[in-house]
Amino acid sequence: MFDGLQDRLQGVFKRLKGEGRVSEEALQAALREIRLALLEADVNFRVVKSFVARVRERSIGSDVLESLTAAQQVVKIVKDELVGILGEPGGDLRLTGHPSVVLLCGLQGSGKTTTAGKLAKKLRESGRQPLLVAADLQRAAAVEQLRQVGAGVGVPVLGPDDGETAVDLATRVSREARERGYDVVVFDTAGRLHIDEALMDEIAVLAKSLDPTEFLFVADAMTGQDAVKSAGAFGKLLPLTGVILTKLDGDSRGGAALSIRSVAEVPIRFVGVGEKPDDLEVFDPERMASRILGMGDVLSLIEKAEKGLDASETERLAKRMARREFTLEDLRDQLRQMRRMGPLAQVLEALPRGGPFKGLDPSMVDEGKLTRVEAVIDSMTPREREKPTLLNASRKRRIARGSGTSVQEVNQLIKQFRTMRKMMKKIKGGWLQKAMGG
Repeated sequence: MFDGLQDRLQGVFKRLKGEGRVSEEALQAALREIRLALLEADVNFRVVKSFVARVRERSIGSDVLESLTAAQQVVKIVKDELVGILGEPGGDLRLTGHPSVVLLCGLQGSGKTTTAGKLAKKLRESGRQPLLVAADLQRAAAVEQLRQVGAGVGVPVLGPDDGETAVDLATRVSREARERGYDVVVFDTAGRLHIDEALMDEIAVLAKSLDPTEFLFVADAMTGQDAVKSAGAFGKLLPLTGVILTKLDGDSRGGAALSIRSVAEVPIRFVGVGEKPDDLEVFDPERMASRILGMGDVLSLIEKAEKGLDASETERLAKRMARREFTLEDLRDQLRQMRRMGPLAQVLEALPRGGPFKGLDPSMVDEGKLTRVEAVIDSMTPREREKPTLLNASRKRRIARGSGTSVQEVNQLIKQFRTMRKMMKKIKGGWLQKAMGG
């Protein structure tokens, strides 16, 4: 997400920096480019108009234009205004009552059921005892889907009895939750392909019966301004406490994320960044603004590393690299460590677009190729992984057959590995060990 917008904004700022002292004409031209970039990213036109006006007001003045760092100051102003558009940071769920009720609503296909499981997992990891409730009785197999999601995150699911309606289910949830020792109930409700009276009436009755402490609208970021309009419509009729934006790992243009707070007047609380149960993050406007501007999101990357990497294994690999003892087996272990942090494309997206990472294109990452690399290494004997010089033509053919790849791919991997080894030999071991250890 945001790739197109990132590239356009990076181009604008690069031209500004090339100006030396920024003239008012150059600034106006840059603002026109920013305006077009935001509109092309499907940001609401009223939001764009207000944003550009605020940036212009703060930028046009002697303090900025006559400064030797005018371009940098303009970038800072743009970032500050982006943060303002995105709204306040999210936060942990506000839970009161016994049990507390979290009610999810939204249109069909927005990701409510998956999000319910992610929230339940987050609650369980924080020491709570959550219960998932399957109240989507409109969509075929929705109850069974939630049961599978619940099993995947280790959280029980309460479904309807025969002939029971969603409202009937709501009336007995609190009693059963208290009796069974659950302190938080996450309610997955029915959606529609569009907003209609039946959907709103059912949600309103459920809200009155359950009195939720959190009433969250789940919006699909891939649908762009439709998600914004839907959130606004729900917000006018229901007491929403926030929005969860899903599918932010997709290839949408980002307009929903930049518009929803201003247009729907509902804060973003969480964002879904993948399909895995852990891929739900508390919304952070500073980090998202940094990503939009191509500055990366290194803090999120560090958090993923702390969560996904084995510290002792990382240290072991760092020491072996520092001693120039790196083997194909170490390469495989390092790839597996990195992939625990999530898809490699997402890891690369969190890196800044400039400096040593200039030219990195996350969209070009082939996860399938990484899987084939692992398969090739797994098809070697321990001795072959340690000494690739043993790999003659017959051994390569055996490895290719065993890994389901070609001899050409085996040769390519060996060539790349040798290049890596040569690069390591040119680097002083102490510096490399220090860098990897950090």
